[in-house]
Amino acid sequence: MSRIDSAYDYYVSTYANKEVSRYDAHKKSDLRKVYNKIQKVNKDSPLYKILNLGEAKKYAIDIKENAKSIQNVVSSLSDKYGSFTDSFQKKVAVSSDEEKVGVTYIGDGTEQNQSESFRIAVQQLAAPQVNKGNFLENDAHSLRPGAYSFDLNTNAAAYEFQYSVSAEETNLDVLNKLARLVNRSNLGITAAIEDDGNNRSALTLTSTQTGLGEREGSLFSVSPDASTGSTETMGILGIDQVFSQAHNSAFTLNGKPHSAFSNTFSINNAFELTLKDVTGDEETTISFKPNTDAIADNIQTLVDVYNGIITTADAYAGSEASDGNRLQRDVASLSIKNQVSLESIGLMVADNGSVSIDKEILSAAVAPERAGETFETLSGFRDSIGNKAESIAVNPMNYVSKIIVAYKNPGHNFATPYISSIYAGMMLDDYV
Repeated sequence: MSRIDSAYDYYVSTYANKEVSRYDAHKKSDLRKVYNKIQKVNKDSPLYKILNLGEAKKYAIDIKENAKSIQNVVSSLSDKYGSFTDSFQKKVAVSSDEEKVGVTYIGDGTEQNQSESFRIAVQQLAAPQVNKGNFLENDAHSLRPGAYSFDLNTNAAAYEFQYSVSAEETNLDVLNKLARLVNRSNLGITAAIEDDGNNRSALTLTSTQTGLGEREGSLFSVSPDASTGSTETMGILGIDQVFSQAHNSAFTLNGKPHSAFSNTFSINNAFELTLKDVTGDEETTISFKPNTDAIADNIQTLVDVYNGIITTADAYAGSEASDGNRLQRDVASLSIKNQVSLESIGLMVADNGSVSIDKEILSAAVAPERAGETFETLSGFRDSIGNKAESIAVNPMNYVSKIIVAYKNPGHNFATPYISSIYAGMMLDDYV
């Protein structure tokens, strides 16, 4: 039986809130290719023991997540934007007030834009529905012992929650129990305990969805079952009370009023806007960065994820989980072996392989007379990083310290693809 709880706990606490990229979505054929690569690696992999299981889990997850970040950036700078020159000259959108309205260019360079800029003013942010219960004394026993239930109805389905209250449980114990019950159900409703600072707490339910359709009265509702006990208990808890109703965002684009269900939405399949605060009558301008700045930003994005995996390798260098810092050597070699060509275009290589950008040298390197050679060098570096990241993501355990127990019989192996969990760095068996 694989012990995966601590691995999942670390993954959720470290990476669960990470922003999802559109490059995280794949076709079936893409997933099939990954599956086949994992299967091939595992077929010839020897049996081994993990020396430091606790650190190994974290290290493998960190390695894979860094590799995935590299793959996403490489995909965003791939040749689907045209020639290799166009890849690094991909447009970069900018907001005149990032604290109020954030923007990301999501186009592929082929869309027809009416203009290179537009103005937006935000009158209202989209909001979720919030149900706030009554504040109860933490240490009191306001709920009678017994078995109760309530229905939580969303626009998609209805769910019944059953719970019990024992004589030993305080109000706070019951509230925490209900919060766990709702959060584990993954219904798009988040439960939290709110403390008023006077030793009293209330259960708050918040929808992850924001906005309301024209025919929607609410995003969810809570109601007790027909029994007297459940009705009485709900009256004490008060979580059926709507504290604030969901509503849409309201904004103007070039003076024309618009609304959206969410605070993040796309415009003309070219811009992804994130509304962060109300601007009132003051307008924020969305435009593109100058060409040289856009190139520098695109290169910086690639450099950042490349340096990220080197930083991860360095962080585990002194740990028993690291296989002699093999990861650092493998990744750093990509920049060190190309140090002369990289530094000639402004990508300065440090002793540990990390890269920094000298914008003055880079600016001269992307001048028309040198652009072809410069972008060819950048393209080669990008592809080598992407290929290495793909290999790392398939088998992150390759860089974890381990003891080989036995090699498989050459030529008489069979595929065991479900052991691939080991290579995903998520499921490690204490007894292997």
